[in-house]
Amino acid sequence: MEQTSSGGPVIEFRDVSYNLPNGHPLFSRLNLQVAVGETLVLLGRSGSGKTTALKLINHLATPTSGEVLVNGVPTRNSDIIRLRRGIGYVIQETGLFPHYTVEKNIGLVPRLEGWDAERIHQRVLELLQLVELEPAVGSRYPHQLSGGQRQRVGVARALAADPPILLMDEPFGALDALTRAQLQHEFLSLQQRLHKTVVFVTHDLREALRLGSRIALLEAGRLVLVLTPQEFLCSADPLAAAYVQAFADSRTAAHGGAP
Repeated sequence: MEQTSSGGPVIEFRDVSYNLPNGHPLFSRLNLQVAVGETLVLLGRSGSGKTTALKLINHLATPTSGEVLVNGVPTRNSDIIRLRRGIGYVIQETGLFPHYTVEKNIGLVPRLEGWDAERIHQRVLELLQLVELEPAVGSRYPHQLSGGQRQRVGVARALAADPPILLMDEPFGALDALTRAQLQHEFLSLQQRLHKTVVFVTHDLREALRLGSRIALLEAGRLVLVLTPQEFLCSADPLAAAYVQAFADSRTAAHGGAP
């Protein structure tokens, strides 16, 4: 799947509404655009619609009304298999197949694409190096890895067929603070080299400020604002200001009450 080169958005939500199976609206008339090569962070509390927004992009969910477009094509009109193979997807628990080795997990989409065995093997070795894992990890199974290693494998698998778009649903949320900070740093380094278009879900403002080109704040099914990290820190919007204050309070508490 090629990214658009016309200057238009790679991903666009046009007046998108989504109702839960019980008919309750999760969000209504969402309008949002994601540009080529940016990392757009969806920030919000549980139930704000962040994960569902990701699922709408790769057509794991269908809008109740409105359209989600990828490269200018409505997802409901797309070849779903081609759409999803052009989008890498990383979730919090990685979703690795436990009965597959790391190499087989990473090579899953290339195998489906018909790559030959040697090309897949070389791609796996390249990706293990990219995410800073030793080649020997390829012969292990997910249960033999640490949480941080599994997340690295999850990222490698998402990148295996070199998709232009990455969807990341709180990928580092279950990790300890030090591992999470390390993987955030590695993500930034990868993004500087690869220039993927990324939609990244988190409820953590610190992570949003560190990783995002822009931050889209969702609350109770409503898009509150879309700002750069610096604009977010200076925003007069009450909800954004509450996030910033909570962030500042957490930093003060972490330093034993020191300003």
